[in-house]
Amino acid sequence: MATDFKSLLPVIDISPLLAKCDDSDMMEDVGVAEVVGKIDRACRDVGFFYVIGHGVSESLIKKVKELTHRFFELPYEEKLKIKITPAAGYRGYQKIGVNFTSGKQDFHEAIDCYREVKQGKYGEIGKVLEGPNQWPENPQEYKELMHEYIKLCTDLSRNILRGISLALGGSPYEFEGKMVGDPFWVMRIIGYPGANQENDIGCGAHTDYGLLTLINQDDDKTALQVKNVAGDWISAIPIPGSFICNIGDMLEVLFVLSLSTNSFSFVSTILENLLYNFEESTIYADCYKKKKKKKLYTQILSNGVYESTLHRVINNSPRYRVCVAFFYETNFDAEVEPLDIFKEKYIGKETSQVSKRVVYGEHLVIKVQTTFANLVGLS
Repeated sequence: MATDFKSLLPVIDISPLLAKCDDSDMMEDVGVAEVVGKIDRACRDVGFFYVIGHGVSESLIKKVKELTHRFFELPYEEKLKIKITPAAGYRGYQKIGVNFTSGKQDFHEAIDCYREVKQGKYGEIGKVLEGPNQWPENPQEYKELMHEYIKLCTDLSRNILRGISLALGGSPYEFEGKMVGDPFWVMRIIGYPGANQENDIGCGAHTDYGLLTLINQDDDKTALQVKNVAGDWISAIPIPGSFICNIGDMLEVLFVLSLSTNSFSFVSTILENLLYNFEESTIYADCYKKKKKKKLYTQILSNGVYESTLHRVINNSPRYRVCVAFFYETNFDAEVEPLDIFKEKYIGKETSQVSKRVVYGEHLVIKVQTTFANLVGLS
């Protein structure tokens, strides 16, 4: 449950975790255990944290933003060469006002990208998003740069998720395999014009629906705001060279498909933390060793331990702001459902829907088509 945080989000140096990322016994390392404890507290208290020591060069992070600025500075007609359409798999450029959050128009423009998949790999449902990403010819090096950046963000997200898995009491690889062994990703390259009036909503209040988000924002403009439980909006002040990481609904919510209404309802679920929240990392590591011997596993319960947090973007600066948001998701064809131990809690309850499941890709396609319903018929 998020607490009433007042100011700066937690800052976590994850370099010890990365150094042991391929070691199944990484929690026996005191440095890793300390990082895992910090991730656990950040996910419990805030749902957001700064990531430093992530291994992605600051020069690359800066160049991604510099070239993004250069693209959005192009004439509108030039940007429209990669216009988003259903025929293009909902990939490409969208002008200001095309995107809506909670039914309200957002004041930003963007390039939407998705992981590219082979034609027919995911059957009929996957056809909607098939096709290559649309990259601009100008700046010339943008496509190559972003391919490198996406690979690094994918690897970084995988390792952060391993830390979260440890914090929840599982093995480092608890989420991998059928759930996140072949992860899908979404990336939104977003431009927010300078303010015409105070409190223009660049992006309305929302939570992210996936697993993890990595945010790369301009260093000299504060626009991202995170809501605490008191209802106050706390500014996420940029820290140069860092990413802001936030957890999404997939760690909290089970999406349940209602076949009779062809719509989604939501059943709150979450992972119970089987590690005690010790303050000392040495004790935390010792607890993990004992847990291993007892063969304890991650459990999904109906009470929230980690919760995704509402956030929004208001660019009150007179200058243009860019943000590159990378969304790390489950496998496209992953069936999102509680673990067996959770379903056992509801045996005999005919009204319970927890045993139903939904394929992530189906949920994503419905979300995309709903968001861009005004594009239907365009080519």
